[in-house]
Amino acid sequence: ERKAKVEEQEMSSNTNTMYKDFTEMPVWKTAMDFAVDVFQLTEALPRKEDYGLTSQLRRASLSISNNIAESFGREHTKDKLNFYFYSRGSLLECKNELIYGQRIGYFNAASVEQKSIQIYQMHESLNKIIKTLRNKG
Repeated sequence: ERKAKVEEQEMSSNTNTMYKDFTEMPVWKTAMDFAVDVFQLTEALPRKEDYGLTSQLRRASLSISNNIAESFGREHTKDKLNFYFYSRGSLLECKNELIYGQRIGYFNAASVEQKSIQIYQMHESLNKIIKTLRNKG
């Protein structure tokens, strides 16, 4: 049971903070904000991308917070870790898609840079959670 509660810990300023709900986690909040930002960013994409880049980027961005939430509900450390890995994978998928979108002229450099900062912050947070779980698992 003690192991099952490890996931609710996120390293923040070298302290462990316990959360009762995934919505309290700073990494989830950042991920949700990111998904909303990506939705707004993709609103300007051409209609021909509705089932291409628009859909893929929106789904990948929302998958980040979805997997954080799903991990929070898992009991076993291995399961929790898997969902944090999925979240991290979706995060990097978004980074790739944003780079692609910039290269083909859909996104300006400033927008991609702003999203890259969010991506870096989430990546660092997810890595801290993963490290904590591995050390306590």
